[in-house]
Amino acid sequence: MHLESLKIVSKERTERLAWLAKIDLTEQEKEELTVQLNRILESARDLEKLDLKGVEPTFGVIEMTNNLRENEEKPCLSQKDALANASKTKDGYFVAPRIV
Repeated sequence: MHLESLKIVSKERTERLAWLAKIDLTEQEKEELTVQLNRILESARDLEKLDLKGVEPTFGVIEMTNNLRENEEKPCLSQKDALANASKTKDGYFVAPRIV
């Protein structure tokens, strides 16, 4: 992706992004966010200039393997205990509001 199409973030673009994200911003916050977004784009443009031919992609910054615990069988809650704090139950099951 090339960032040439986004040379600079205008205050209007910041306002549009805030509207899309449903975020209310004060005028000062709009100004500050516009400056911050432009700094981020400038940093991304600097990274785009690097010659990365032959550099292997990095999926993490440290070598790490999954350190999983052994599966151990443990006692579980009884049905009565599991349903104890439910606001509604019926025939031993949770009752949730209908969505569709």
